[in-house]
Amino acid sequence: MLAAVGLASSRPDVVALGLPLALTAGWALLSRPRPGHARIALRAQAVGDGDRPEVRTAVDVLLTADAVQVAVDQDGRRTGLADVRPGAACVTARSALQHSGPSEPLGVTARGSDLDGAWVTGLLPRTAVVWNAPPRGVRISALPVAPRLTGLHGAHPGSRPGQGGDFRDIQPFVPGDELRRVDWRATARATRRPGDLLVRRDDALSDSSVVIAIDTAEDLGAVVAAWGSGDADRSGVTSLDHAREAALAIATAAIGVGDRVAYHALSPDGVSLPSGGGVRHLARLRRAIAATGLGADPSYRRSPVVPPGSIVFVLSTFVDGVAARLATSWRAAGHAVVAVDVLPVPEATRLTREQRIALRTLLAERADILTELDHAGVEVVPWSSGADAAMRLAARRLTRRGTGRR
Repeated sequence: MLAAVGLASSRPDVVALGLPLALTAGWALLSRPRPGHARIALRAQAVGDGDRPEVRTAVDVLLTADAVQVAVDQDGRRTGLADVRPGAACVTARSALQHSGPSEPLGVTARGSDLDGAWVTGLLPRTAVVWNAPPRGVRISALPVAPRLTGLHGAHPGSRPGQGGDFRDIQPFVPGDELRRVDWRATARATRRPGDLLVRRDDALSDSSVVIAIDTAEDLGAVVAAWGSGDADRSGVTSLDHAREAALAIATAAIGVGDRVAYHALSPDGVSLPSGGGVRHLARLRRAIAATGLGADPSYRRSPVVPPGSIVFVLSTFVDGVAARLATSWRAAGHAVVAVDVLPVPEATRLTREQRIALRTLLAERADILTELDHAGVEVVPWSSGADAAMRLAARRLTRRGTGRR
């Protein structure tokens, strides 16, 4: 347009100014890029030590364009824009993991450009990588045991005759008894007729059925001022951090002594793993626990099927009565139930007067719920302080109440 105006007005200076622009525009129109395929791939790997875990991510862009404009999101927040050439690892990022569970360390939105931006593609679909961070390992030396031991293999003395357990009784020899079980001293001392033999019987070692039920309706951090904000940087350690940590510790301790463990997230879309044991099942549990995040519908918790005679560990903050009602119903059905309180110790700094009153009211209602659980025969274990000692104490209390091993 500028060159045409110069020609019409007989202005060579205007023509000289507009001619390069006209030639560039014509060249761009004649050199229109061919349609092609675009692909964005994200790769992630864990780096750092156990105290400061990090995730390193890389973006691979396959696109028939001279350059790519990339918008980078980390943890759901826009952190930068970059103009790079397409190729492998054209963008790299490193994110510190402040919490366990699922997170989004990197998400990208890209578009290609050719001829110094003369041609620009449409925005490509947003691509993100989800990283499931496992919780830190906590050792529990002993767990409460299910009220009824029905298995034939394990480390707990059961109530059935078998091998490996404590002394049970002395009985006359019957067909099918092993000769090595004959107690010759008892035979010489107590038999009434020649030829009679007495065998020594022991209790069998059995396994316990463990069910882990984790309440994912809310994720409350230690910093009360950050409740409801969704800000992971200010929340401190959260209740789901404690819940995942407790679930992994309970599963590791139970499978370590040969018990069978089932896992259920109580949200409608929560993951469930059937009862199982062994190293492979523990690896599946570790992956399922790391993938457990905040539930989609906080108003509803499902009630999974619990095998008869199991011990159920309910992991919740118990700020409402839904998880407590589930625990009470399982206790009424004859199961041993341990309520693991995963609420972090609240930090009530930077709260208004109204917020402090609301916090005291909430904690008072929660204390009433925990007291009702204790009166219903449910053991309450606080996870934030001395979990190992609290678990051992809960095991002794359940045994005294008669809901431990029989």
